[in-house]
Amino acid sequence: MGEAREVMDRLTDAVTHPDLKAIAELYAEDAVAVTPDEGEIHGRDNIVAYWRQMTEAVPDGTFETKHAYEAGDTAIDEGVFSGRNTGPIQLPTGETLPATQKEIRIRGVDIATVRDGRIVDYRLYFDEMEFLGQLGLLPDDETS
Repeated sequence: MGEAREVMDRLTDAVTHPDLKAIAELYAEDAVAVTPDEGEIHGRDNIVAYWRQMTEAVPDGTFETKHAYEAGDTAIDEGVFSGRNTGPIQLPTGETLPATQKEIRIRGVDIATVRDGRIVDYRLYFDEMEFLGQLGLLPDDETS
């Protein structure tokens, strides 16, 4: 197992057993992350803030790996994130929604490029509409 794979596995563990300090240690100070819900996020502190929101919204989240790859300095995971929304949900507008108490199960892909033991470029892909639909936050005609 190479460095990228080891760092990605540590990130998955820190997200699914919420540990913001460990998450911070895994990202370079000037890291960039791209997510479907927040767009491009610059800097370790902002990336940690993103993960804080996610882990507070679904603190018991688990990740079931379907496929795991490593190519040079990049690790790729495809899998399913699941859990119950028991915490507030931060919207990109700055608004906060109360917890829905609904179970979610979302397919996604993470790609992390690692240099000197830290993630410098991170990309997260998941279907935002699927996520919002499972939370019951879409009008009925959009979830069918």
